[in-house]
Amino acid sequence: MPTTLKHSKHEIIACERCNTAIECKANAYTKCQCSVVQLSINEVQYVSELYDGCLCAKCLMELQQEYREEMGL
Repeated sequence: MPTTLKHSKHEIIACERCNTAIECKANAYTKCQCSVVQLSINEVQYVSELYDGCLCAKCLMELQQEYREEMGL
């Protein structure tokens, strides 16, 4: 069961890739840390094939770069 901060209305979860604690703001997506990473539809599909849960912005950027390198972009 995920833990939450006492004074936070958002859930604190672990990034599925690096296990860093992140504040999930699924109910306020535009304010969530992951929203700073703009992924193309192909990049979203690439990430979703590897992971099911939430990822931190750092991991999303790394996976975006990994995808682009694999595709020769």
